[in-house]
Amino acid sequence: MSAGQALWRGLRGRCPACGEGRMFRAFLKVADQCPRCGEELHHHRADDFPAYLVIIITGHILVPIVLAVETHIAPAIWISMTLWPAVALAMTLGLLQPVKGAVVAIQWYGGMHGFEAAKKARAQAAHGG
Repeated sequence: MSAGQALWRGLRGRCPACGEGRMFRAFLKVADQCPRCGEELHHHRADDFPAYLVIIITGHILVPIVLAVETHIAPAIWISMTLWPAVALAMTLGLLQPVKGAVVAIQWYGGMHGFEAAKKARAQAAHGG
């Protein structure tokens, strides 16, 4: 298991341990445990970090596009005032769950915030003990 594999599983909303079970029981509510393998996921402490990451990602993608369109095309103000907030809302809602899944998966992989026992168990299993 690599960090990239755990990250990819989290981005897809899958259990970082088995990659099969769903990580979320609701839009942003992480399941207490994986319904497939039983891996405990309630330890996570994602808090506001996924939202901050989504803001950074959305801003870095959207701001250059908005500047280019507004500078070169200069659409009517009503178009700008409806288009850009709608695009920003769609991006943030679309990115929030995958980013939160990735944050939880990286915490799981790194043995952070209560995932220490899971990391030790993985290490023992990898060393045959």
